[in-house]
Amino acid sequence: MPTIPPGRAPLPGSESPGRHRVARSFGADAERYDRARPRYPDALVQRIVAAAPGPDVLDVGCGTGIAARQFQALGCRVLGVEPDARMADLARRLGGEIDVATFEDWDPGGREFDAVVAGQAWHWIDPVAGAAKAARVLRPGGVLALFWNVFGFPPDVADAVVDVCRRVMPDAPFDIEAMTKEPLDAYRVMSGKVADGIRAGDGFGEPEQWRYDWEWTYSRDMWLDQMPTLGAFTQLPPDTMAKVSEGVGAAIDVLGGSFPMRYTTMAVTTTRPAARPGM
Repeated sequence: MPTIPPGRAPLPGSESPGRHRVARSFGADAERYDRARPRYPDALVQRIVAAAPGPDVLDVGCGTGIAARQFQALGCRVLGVEPDARMADLARRLGGEIDVATFEDWDPGGREFDAVVAGQAWHWIDPVAGAAKAARVLRPGGVLALFWNVFGFPPDVADAVVDVCRRVMPDAPFDIEAMTKEPLDAYRVMSGKVADGIRAGDGFGEPEQWRYDWEWTYSRDMWLDQMPTLGAFTQLPPDTMAKVSEGVGAAIDVLGGSFPMRYTTMAVTTTRPAARPGM
């Protein structure tokens, strides 16, 4: 399987001063988040389940339980850890078992798992402390699988989003070009930093990269429903978000009212050795 070169830049979010504030902003509209965010490829979930030595899964930064429910559908017993009580409350209402805490501060209470997973969440966690904690709670042979859905706009849609954001948010605290036109490059760098965090301890084998490419067609309303759930927009004042949505919606209308979004689901995976060398 492809190996992952070392990262050369900070993880997006993990070393920024406001990372915990942004991480907790997604719960402002938990129902929208659960409704609008894309799910993960079935092939990825099935592969993780097949690689794990048993059915007990810890879902780190579980949010509203999107990934957890996919693992439950395959017969897994899933515990979620989520720092935002609003997200955790919805996840419980949808059938999840959730501990409210940051992963770094979470007390496992002696519990062990066959897989530790994180969907769209590990970049909010200290990569070294997170990997060390995952190693402590995994059974021998257990799997650590960290994954992200990375979207890629068609060029004309990307141009429209950049134009609207520059006009409505001239002082935006994020790189609009990178978000819309070069997202996969940023996630490759992030994967390297995640792998570095795993390598920093001695709890795992060499990390691997898994990749799944797929496509989803968005109508105007579907995309405008999802866009406010992205980290770049969750803290915008409602009137500013309304202007962004209006401009992006008008651009999508001009393009025919829908567009195909290219997705790449990237995963960094590794396994806790079944036995320590010499044991």
